[in-house]
Amino acid sequence: MIFKHTPALLFAAAVLMMTVELAYASEKADFVLALDAGHGGRDLGCRSGSNLEKNITLDVAKRLRKLVDKAYGDSVKVVMTRDTDVFVPLGRRASVANDAQADLFISIHVNSVDRRTKGRSSIHGASVYTVGLHKSEANLAVAMRENAVIELEEDYSEKYQGFDPSSSESYIIFELGQNHNMAQSIDFASKAQSELIATAGRADKGVRQAGFLVLWATKMPAVLVELDFICNPEAERFLASDKGRDKCAKALFNAFKSYRKTLSK
Repeated sequence: MIFKHTPALLFAAAVLMMTVELAYASEKADFVLALDAGHGGRDLGCRSGSNLEKNITLDVAKRLRKLVDKAYGDSVKVVMTRDTDVFVPLGRRASVANDAQADLFISIHVNSVDRRTKGRSSIHGASVYTVGLHKSEANLAVAMRENAVIELEEDYSEKYQGFDPSSSESYIIFELGQNHNMAQSIDFASKAQSELIATAGRADKGVRQAGFLVLWATKMPAVLVELDFICNPEAERFLASDKGRDKCAKALFNAFKSYRKTLSK
């Protein structure tokens, strides 16, 4: 029997091939890693001189993505909430990770303190946060600063159901945070903190909890990393250098590699 290559038949064959290819691709990626470079676009983040948080976080995220791609290939899919200098609302950052059905969310940031703070230029060290109730005023201050970005969005009060980033009363919602993912979030946070000390040479500011909107809105284990304090001149030089950014990316990669091994046991 001779089959004629009708348009309908060719179209059906093409659809079948596409379906097989998509299924094969989805089978190859057995882990999805969402990387969130903090701030971006009109949201500069913390700054010191010409060094901006939004640029540091994006560069470190890209270096981390490169390490993961090289080590894992197609078995780990890396999703970026942004890979250019653009403004991305907090809710959208979480949606990117949720829509991709990510298995882990890492939000990368740089820390600072108010200019009126005593010892501002000497404070230093890395910290990794999971979502939860702030245990100290310092933790609350960090969460308030990171959450304040929603004020750059139109109708943010309606969009975030009346959440006020500057009101401590609003943070009661985090009592019902990521409890179902908390154990894994803390596990990765601990690994990341250890690596930031050992590999990146950062001082230990500890694993902490605070009410970060971007972590609260994600559906997977999630952490927010504060690499160091840009208000400290020595830390600023480190964060501005290729060597420093490479070390930060390597530290987070090592933590991810250790975390993956734990899951595969």
